[in-house]
Amino acid sequence: MKYRNLGPYKASAISYGNMPLSIEGRPDRATAIDVIHAALDAGVTHIDTAWAYYPSGEEPQYGEGLAAEALRTWDGDRSAISIATKVGHYRNFTDGKPTWAVDDEPEHLKERAHESARALGVETIDLLYSHRPSPDVPYEKVIGALADLLDEGLTRTVGISNVNPDQIRLAHRILGDRLVAVQNQFSPGFRSSEPEIDVTGELGLAFVAWSPLGGYRKPLDEPKFAPFQKIADARGISRAQVILAWELARAPHVIPIPGSHRTATILDSLKAADLELTDAELASLG
Repeated sequence: MKYRNLGPYKASAISYGNMPLSIEGRPDRATAIDVIHAALDAGVTHIDTAWAYYPSGEEPQYGEGLAAEALRTWDGDRSAISIATKVGHYRNFTDGKPTWAVDDEPEHLKERAHESARALGVETIDLLYSHRPSPDVPYEKVIGALADLLDEGLTRTVGISNVNPDQIRLAHRILGDRLVAVQNQFSPGFRSSEPEIDVTGELGLAFVAWSPLGGYRKPLDEPKFAPFQKIADARGISRAQVILAWELARAPHVIPIPGSHRTATILDSLKAADLELTDAELASLG
């Protein structure tokens, strides 16, 4: 496994997001633990979760508890592993469908952060993100809440998620080097985070790519993935490996966090850390 800087942590170039193990359609808990153990055994050193990773209408914080249990029952070196979690989102129902809602009130963020620490079984969280900005709360107040949690010692480092360049610069002005990461969506079907990749590189922050393989895609998105499939077919490898290798090649501070319901899938994805795409291949992918 190759590694990239995530603030003070040495994160595996391909790290792991446990949302698919935690929300609607999740596998049983024993299977989920096995998947995380397999990823850790293969060299993953960073696990990403969130307060809001639970099925709508059920008990919150399933994903955090799952990550904690997986580490507690793993026989490897726990000191080499960092865990990130996020606060500010919660699950809801809209017209009978599972949805995501935002609560970015500073005092609520602080409450959720303390709940996250308890669910993870730690006194100090490794990396705590604000999950998503709300249009109803001035962003400097959100960042102020993160600063308070840093001062309190509840978290060692902080990040922000689902943000634009102006919000990144604002957070960096307030937090300085205590801000270590930005987590935004990025994949062949979602390239609008290119400006955020550039800004994070300029400021020395990690860019953590969520849904790096495209997440829950619509059929209309498939043409965007066709060039990646063409290279995969020519090389005799999975399309996931080509996508992840392309993201790693985008910049040395990009860290994709694919998830998986199955051990075989995440082990296949991890091979992308050693996959070198040619200049011609990268040019064809844009």
